[in-house]
Amino acid sequence: MECAFYFGFCRTYRTTIAKEQIRKYQNMKHFQRNILVTTFFWLLTFGTSIGQSTSLSSSNDRQPVRPNILWVIVEDMSADFACYGQKSIETPNVDALAKNGTRFSRAFVTAPICSISRSALITGRYQTSIGAQNHRSSVPGHTIELPPNSPLVPALMRSNGYHTNNLTLEAFLKDQTELAASPKVKVAKTDYNFEWDEKTCYDDTHWSNRAAKKPFFVQIQLNGGKLRGNGNGTAWPDRVRKDLGSTTSSQSITIPPYLAADPVILEDWAQYLDTVRYTDWELGRITKRLIDSGDLQNTVIFFMTDHGISHIRNKQFLYDGGTHVPLIISGPGIASHAVREDLVEHIDLAATTLALANIDKPATMQSKNILASDYTPRRFVFAARDRADETVDLIRSVRDDRWKYIYNGFPNRPYLQPNNYKDNKPIVQAMRRLFAEGKLDQNQSLILANSRPREELYDTHADPYELNNLAQTSSGKEKLAEFRKALAEWQSQTNDLAEPESEAVYLLETIGSHPEAGRNTEDKQYQANVQLMIEWRTSKPFMK
Repeated sequence: MECAFYFGFCRTYRTTIAKEQIRKYQNMKHFQRNILVTTFFWLLTFGTSIGQSTSLSSSNDRQPVRPNILWVIVEDMSADFACYGQKSIETPNVDALAKNGTRFSRAFVTAPICSISRSALITGRYQTSIGAQNHRSSVPGHTIELPPNSPLVPALMRSNGYHTNNLTLEAFLKDQTELAASPKVKVAKTDYNFEWDEKTCYDDTHWSNRAAKKPFFVQIQLNGGKLRGNGNGTAWPDRVRKDLGSTTSSQSITIPPYLAADPVILEDWAQYLDTVRYTDWELGRITKRLIDSGDLQNTVIFFMTDHGISHIRNKQFLYDGGTHVPLIISGPGIASHAVREDLVEHIDLAATTLALANIDKPATMQSKNILASDYTPRRFVFAARDRADETVDLIRSVRDDRWKYIYNGFPNRPYLQPNNYKDNKPIVQAMRRLFAEGKLDQNQSLILANSRPREELYDTHADPYELNNLAQTSSGKEKLAEFRKALAEWQSQTNDLAEPESEAVYLLETIGSHPEAGRNTEDKQYQANVQLMIEWRTSKPFMK
């Protein structure tokens, strides 16, 4: 089916669409912009349906055709889209993708930090199984090699006939005029905590210039929550007004109960929600590019984030705010209007992608094909947090569809250990200030405690924000034993050694230069934090 048909079909609905848009948007520029976006998700709606009805076959020879596969990976963003229940903003493109595909309501990452999460995703293995559990590791003087038979997903796809790219949004959107002037494309963010070969993983030519009938596997890296920077600046709202027509008011939002309704925190949350809106707009642009190239109907789109929002109790922690992420799969052969409530881990994208491409999964891969007809849902999902830049930690979690168990390896340390990355954020500074002034309630003060319990247990049905620790209650004893056993078995089966780095390795890793940087090793506060971590090895040691 050609794009001309899509556009013709959509003209029939233009009047209805326009009325709805006028009701929602009074600003003319905003109206025009969203008319365009709405047209895109109408195209997505009918393009995907048509792709499903024709199956994965060519209109010319009716031979099976492997689909294109697109991973849209968003940084630092929780499931704050309208289709996931966010009421403060509208996200029409993500909602349309969910409507015409399958939305997973209980998808979790195995690590709440970018490089660790991405290292697990690209291998389809738990980061703790491959030695990639420490943030921005594998530096000169201490390189990390993957275990034998641990191929990366793009390398498998490329060696099995796919054109592979890992691109920024701008690179993905390039048209033929731009590509004629500059045909090569660079590899976008990878952030893998091990040594790997770029040439075996990614092509240096654009997906739209691939050989005829060659399918593509493309990763698009969107900046997501990072767009707002450290927060509360003026450059980001200015950009939002320019591209989206308006910003989200800090007076019209609802924040979680573990945050104080302070102006700094409210403004940051509003700016974060605008990163969600912006990501939705970017998805519309991605969809249009696929339409323009004639590839949408044969492309399976995976949409997810690498972990939750970068905030005081989310990123870097194993509460749902850090590990629960959106996951939507849409395209030919994917059930539409579907919502899955079974537990899935983000590493499952690896096996699922390989299956769609008719590629056998390596025996070492711990990922599961969540679209398989004989798929058995996971009973538990697991997550781990280890060193983040200079800050040493070791936390493990086990979650089923209701209960969450957290094990803290450093109960004698505060939750908010010194961390140069987080401590420079206005939101963290505001919460510390309010805590010192005695202006936080009990729930808001939890994350600022000087120590933490060895174990935490939460009933996420009754306590979705994980504020009431039941580990020491009589009602929690049975669950505690069950989840301790589940964690021990998982650690044994997956070779999670659950040990901090030695002092020598720690110094090499924290002082060394990582290919994707992200930390200022020359900063005096960073260096002071490194020294403190060394001192705490004795005064506040790891407790196995």
